[in-house]
Amino acid sequence: MRPQTIQTLLEAAVADGAAPGLTAAVAGPAGVHHFAAGVRSVSDSRPMTPDAMFWIASCTKAITSLAALQLVERGLLSLDAPIGDKVPLLTTPQVLDGFEADGTPRLRAARRAITLRDLLTHTSGLAYDFCSADLTRYYAATGESLMSGTPVLVFDPGERWQYGIGIDAAGWAIEAATGQGLDVYFAQNILGPLGMADTSFAPDATRLAGMHVRGPDGTHIAVDAFPNAPRMWGGGGLTSTAPDYLKFLQAIISDASGLVRPESLALLRDVQTDCGPAGDLMSVNPAFSRDFQPMSGIDKRWTLGFLRNQTDVPGGRRAGSLAWGGIANCYYWADPASGVAGVMFAQFLPFADPNMMTTFEAFEQAVYAD
Repeated sequence: MRPQTIQTLLEAAVADGAAPGLTAAVAGPAGVHHFAAGVRSVSDSRPMTPDAMFWIASCTKAITSLAALQLVERGLLSLDAPIGDKVPLLTTPQVLDGFEADGTPRLRAARRAITLRDLLTHTSGLAYDFCSADLTRYYAATGESLMSGTPVLVFDPGERWQYGIGIDAAGWAIEAATGQGLDVYFAQNILGPLGMADTSFAPDATRLAGMHVRGPDGTHIAVDAFPNAPRMWGGGGLTSTAPDYLKFLQAIISDASGLVRPESLALLRDVQTDCGPAGDLMSVNPAFSRDFQPMSGIDKRWTLGFLRNQTDVPGGRRAGSLAWGGIANCYYWADPASGVAGVMFAQFLPFADPNMMTTFEAFEQAVYAD
């Protein structure tokens, strides 16, 4: 890895319109390196710096998964007991089973209870509406929204993989089991021990990178804030910096710094689903997300916290690497076999932006280059 090559790559990506500004960080046998390019926002000409804070959205999920496994170890949560014992909203889950001729949603009782294992593997039937035309239609018919009212399943628990709000529900279970807010629990049990002082649900507003959307002509337009962004939610509420999030990934590819037992760390690293491939997202809301098909052509499965590639990525991460991202074009991977982890943060919609995906892939290739 040549750090100057990576810095040049990021500067060229910004100049080509991939993002107004971005940060990146990488750790490996060659050490730890931090990068930044561009500006904080199209409306803020301050140079981007490695300590800029980003809403990392679904990068929060892996931290919530680690927290849930800590509580499983302590006997406060169970992977396979009905989660409704901790989360009353999920005591009697209902499955969306189609629509009547007049458009009225048709619901039925789920065939079995939802478990914490279902939530952490995205096999509970809880989906995101931007990935489900039926769920989008359901909310239009009922006037409810994804984060209000009683959650509705799009299939029976355990039936298949579908990305959704399962980790948010795991966060509710953590709060119920501990009597603490996620902010307090995370700070005491994960963020504090790992020295992640820049990761929280309440960021320093003066250090936040600006949020953007792509306009009709492809240029970035500044927006005041991401509409309806969840705050203290386990599925997407944290803000962080690239160097801070890298500390979490380093813990995962080493020994989790003693935060969990080896058998729990194995649950985070090893495949935990038997219902087929995972990781591809087909969007029904292109303004929010493009279709996301990471590592196209490679078998991918889900652990209790991450997407795991089953074979090597040519020129990049090894088999058994762990990865995911956040909706505002944040991406990461952690490679236990090579001892390498990398993260790249931008701040705009839609997710899976082709230019950002190309930039991230080039970043990964440069990290593994001799």
